[in-house]
Amino acid sequence: MKSIYRQFYYKLIIATSLFIIILSILFYGYTRSMIFESLNHSLLKDAKLILKISQSKNVNKNNFDIITHQGVSVDIVKIKHKIKSNSKYYEIEENHFVDFLYPFSKKEFKYIKITKNINSSIEMLNKIFNNLFLLSFGGLLLIVLYAFTVSKTLLRPIIQITNELSDMNEHSLDKIKHKNLPIEFHSLANSINSLTNRIETYIKFKKELFIGAAHELKTPLAVMKLKNEVTLIKKRDIEKYEETLELTIKQINDMNKMISSILDIGRAEGAQFEKPEKIDLVQFLKRKTNDYRMLSSQKNITITFYSNVNYLYILARITLLNQIIQNLIQNSIKFTNHDKAIAIKLEKTKEAIVLIIIDEGIGIKEDIDLFEPFKKIGVKSGVGLGLFLAKNAANSMGAKIELKNNKDKSKGTIATISLPLSLITISH
Repeated sequence: MKSIYRQFYYKLIIATSLFIIILSILFYGYTRSMIFESLNHSLLKDAKLILKISQSKNVNKNNFDIITHQGVSVDIVKIKHKIKSNSKYYEIEENHFVDFLYPFSKKEFKYIKITKNINSSIEMLNKIFNNLFLLSFGGLLLIVLYAFTVSKTLLRPIIQITNELSDMNEHSLDKIKHKNLPIEFHSLANSINSLTNRIETYIKFKKELFIGAAHELKTPLAVMKLKNEVTLIKKRDIEKYEETLELTIKQINDMNKMISSILDIGRAEGAQFEKPEKIDLVQFLKRKTNDYRMLSSQKNITITFYSNVNYLYILARITLLNQIIQNLIQNSIKFTNHDKAIAIKLEKTKEAIVLIIIDEGIGIKEDIDLFEPFKKIGVKSGVGLGLFLAKNAANSMGAKIELKNNKDKSKGTIATISLPLSLITISH
């Protein structure tokens, strides 16, 4: 596997090296063009001066001596073909020259030809090139050192987070501290801390579930054992045996309910890997509402459904969604008295999809964590795993569940399920 450190290190060296090379080439090309442009400009001035002097009546050798200094020669040449360029650069025995042509007499096809030795200009360009090469090589060494330092500096927070994560286990889930981390890593640290909180809660609830399940199953077994032992001490009337059997059957039914709930928790964990399905959440909730009307009709409870959108297509894991809705609505029906009402509301906001279930039941104690396993409300029958199951399913979907008393009425509970839009794919 490739190291992120080496990838960043190499990419930084390559990118900055290319930048220096390109900059050096551009600088050298610009300097070279400026030197030759200056040279051509100087020769053009000389040619114009020669033409001007040749047209003067007072022409003498001294006039030309001003121009024909060392390394420069002037001649009049006849060229009949068309000239592509006024300047021509060439080399003779390691000496560099430039021929510059300037019209002298167009009718006679005569040109002033100035030949100049440009060794000094070439030497200057060579020195510039050598200096640029040395500077680029020195810059490359500095880049390597800079890339090494920057890579180490940028990777330090990742190494710190990695080390802290490697030290974590189920017994030690310490939070990642922001103090020594750059601002850019705070969101990552927050996400990891949020995840560790969820893991910590999950482990805590799993332990409580294990201990609670053992306790809840042990109690009815002890009751059955004791009742049967007492019944068998001596012969009794048939009614007593029937009473003992009925108690045993009741305890077995209660244990079956608990085992079913524990199996539901296992199914919920498996449903995390279920392939999401495309559904219209509005129609889905309408069908669910109709399904629960049969159950609520036994207590003459009216269930109504409202939505602020006509349709809402989402990709969701149906098993998890069913477990959340089923447990919350069944709780509302269980703890709502006869001839009352339950309202189910679906709202789509800019940030989230919100499902609200409002009942007229007995209410809750808000200072108790009802999502812990085996927490029971009131004296109704049940094993106390419904809300725990709903909470686990919601966490798997990235949703949040909140329970609170209905302040607008003397009794009743409001259950709110909020699923951020950023965590769900919505199809139109």
